[in-house]
Amino acid sequence: MLAVDPSPLLISLATTAVATIFTFFLGLVAARALYASKSPLRPWIDGLLTLPLVLPPTVVGFLLLLLFGRESPIGRLLAHLSISIVFSWPATVIAATVVAFPLMYRTAVGAFEQVNPTLLDAARTLGASEGRIFRRILLPLAAPGVLAGTVLAFARAMGEFGATLMLAGNIPGRTQTMPIAIYSAAERDDMRAATLWVVLIVALSLAIIRLLHVEARTSRRRRKAQARLSTSEPIPAPIATPGTPPATPLLDVEIEKALNHFVLRVGLRAGRGAVGLLGASGAGKSMTLRLIAGIATPTRGHIALHGRTLFSSSEGIHIPPAERRIGVVFQDYALFPHMTVAENIAFGLHSLGPAERSLRVHSWLGQLDLTHLAHRFPREISGGERQRTALARCMALDPEALLLDEPFAALDPHLRRQLEGQLRRSLASYRGVVLFVTHDMEEAFRFCTDLLVLDGGRVIASGPRQQLFEQPRTVAAARLTGCKNIAAAQLISSQRTRIDVPAWQCELECATTPPTALTHIGYRSHHLRFLPPGDAPNTFLCWLVETSEAPHEMTLYLRLHAAPAPGEPHHIQADIPKDHWLTLSAQPQPWRVQLDPARLLLLEDPGS
Repeated sequence: MLAVDPSPLLISLATTAVATIFTFFLGLVAARALYASKSPLRPWIDGLLTLPLVLPPTVVGFLLLLLFGRESPIGRLLAHLSISIVFSWPATVIAATVVAFPLMYRTAVGAFEQVNPTLLDAARTLGASEGRIFRRILLPLAAPGVLAGTVLAFARAMGEFGATLMLAGNIPGRTQTMPIAIYSAAERDDMRAATLWVVLIVALSLAIIRLLHVEARTSRRRRKAQARLSTSEPIPAPIATPGTPPATPLLDVEIEKALNHFVLRVGLRAGRGAVGLLGASGAGKSMTLRLIAGIATPTRGHIALHGRTLFSSSEGIHIPPAERRIGVVFQDYALFPHMTVAENIAFGLHSLGPAERSLRVHSWLGQLDLTHLAHRFPREISGGERQRTALARCMALDPEALLLDEPFAALDPHLRRQLEGQLRRSLASYRGVVLFVTHDMEEAFRFCTDLLVLDGGRVIASGPRQQLFEQPRTVAAARLTGCKNIAAAQLISSQRTRIDVPAWQCELECATTPPTALTHIGYRSHHLRFLPPGDAPNTFLCWLVETSEAPHEMTLYLRLHAAPAPGEPHHIQADIPKDHWLTLSAQPQPWRVQLDPARLLLLEDPGS
């Protein structure tokens, strides 16, 4: 019968357990610090922390020997305290910790980087401290990766040999771990003992890895069971929202932010009512919201809300997002996936007592028709329900301003219209500032009372929506507000109210004197009128080039003055209702189309 000393097993288990605990906490601290760091030294620090992973273990052991040896500064200091590290059991723990640390650290960093950063920004706008964000958002969402890193660190610590041999030696009963026992057995040609230790290490490692998979599967099953059972739990009837609406705040913004392709410059003042930030993708709309919310920092300028300065470059003021009392509904809603609908709404209410927090959550669940979804997770509800949950989460904080970053972008047109109406009703009694980002002119026109048009980081137009629609003043603003007929134009010096449009091969009469800076003319496609013979100004013969059909209207592409030759492009575009098209299409061509002088858009193009 083979007699084997069990001490290597006991020493290995004790060493690995303690080393894994140290590695877990040290790895998390280092990963969190490096993940959040923007220091230019970050790559160097990362390389230093990862170095034990790529160095030969004997080199790591030699470096540890230099660090803790009796002649080193640390060794001499410990000697004065009657402590010896080299060739002791603590040395096995240190060696195992150092070689296992990079696996835990790098895996944790990778897990943190997989978490959607918008979720962290959302938590900041909900008043959470960085510590609470780490505990409640970042760590739970990165938990599978962190657990995997812990298992890898455990396995690496158990298998450590070279560094341990260099620092702790091969002392039976004190520092002889299983890998060293294998080495000793093989050295004395005791292959049966060496094989036994090898089998034991492999079995222990496989058992730990298997436990990892079992725990992951059990967690998924537990979450599914909780979701099924929770849908039947009764929720108290909704009550009136606690607290009184704040007095009408005023948002005053004048900021600059240097970006990769341009400098964002935005100035706006907003009171009660929805102000739309309209612009193409990349115009700076979402960045403007991030700057106002405090998620990003302006290069210079100031932001004040209800008389309270949130940011001032000249005064050195920068209030963190957690203290700004600004709610943000992100484009992807940024709901915390590991929390239920009710828990998402309650997240920002941690400063309230349990009873008041519960009342406020139930109130907003009822107001936004989410009561029956309270215990479901975001993945188990529809896009519209997620949007309402994100809105309830913000409104539960009673914010002084609400920022909506394209909240309908991910929805189909039918659901979008439904939720627009619901959102208007939900905000009807809201007394704060609402900023609504969109690139959809019709959406902005329906939802907002005032518009701010951004192009290339600059405000190119602003004002009441109807005024901006009727008088956009610039080519970019006309395009962004949906004008489809735009052409270069020039003043006719001899006639103050007439302009020449070479691309349309015509002269147009204006209802007012055009500005001297005029460069283009615009005309909205749905304002074109088809008239019977007569002397109306700006009326021209036109021929149909092609059509495009929509459910309720027809788009006509027309060429003026003469029938189009094969391949000739159209001059102007007209959008008319289907019933009008049925009448018009029955009439012989050419038709007569009018560009009403009062509806001409007299435009400037500063970039031309």
